[in-house]
Amino acid sequence: MPDAAVYGPPGLDRALGSLPVIASFLDQLNVAGIIDELCPIRDVALATHGQVVEAMIANRLTSPTPLVRVIDWARAWAVEHCFGIAPEVLNDDRLGRALDAIAPHLDQIAGTVGARAVIRFGVDVSQIHWDMTSISLYGAYEQADGDYAQPRFGHLKDRRPDLKQIQTGIGTSADGASRSTTAPTTGAPQRSRR
Repeated sequence: MPDAAVYGPPGLDRALGSLPVIASFLDQLNVAGIIDELCPIRDVALATHGQVVEAMIANRLTSPTPLVRVIDWARAWAVEHCFGIAPEVLNDDRLGRALDAIAPHLDQIAGTVGARAVIRFGVDVSQIHWDMTSISLYGAYEQADGDYAQPRFGHLKDRRPDLKQIQTGIGTSADGASRSTTAPTTGAPQRSRR
């Protein structure tokens, strides 16, 4: 009778994909460090806000899923190996807390990370190509929150003068290596409606 085949211990398969590259770029840009400096956590937390945000960025870049499914993505992908964060930590409540924590600091986070990218990767910012666009809105906005862009009628690019709008823009370096977006702003100057 032949000897039984001997196999090694059971394996654990995880998708790797581009996670090591993403982790390397996020590390070079110090994304977690920048966020953690602005948004400290309690000593009992299992992961910092920066670690959680890095995992969300990796999710968006590899296999975008709704927040409630990020934990499943993290179990199927090598997130713990690449980012040092257990998949169980990435539940939707924890993701929401991280997003709430960074919300007041978004401009500072984006600006700091962008400046690091320019320096670290030698992006030529001597010329920036700027493109503004309008976003048409439907519905009533009689009492829009004063902390946000105010929808108003104006000269729309989609030629719908019956709709209110807000504006936003994107800037791209001349070599195409870097993009930056602006927060939405109040709609275009008022024009008479016909």
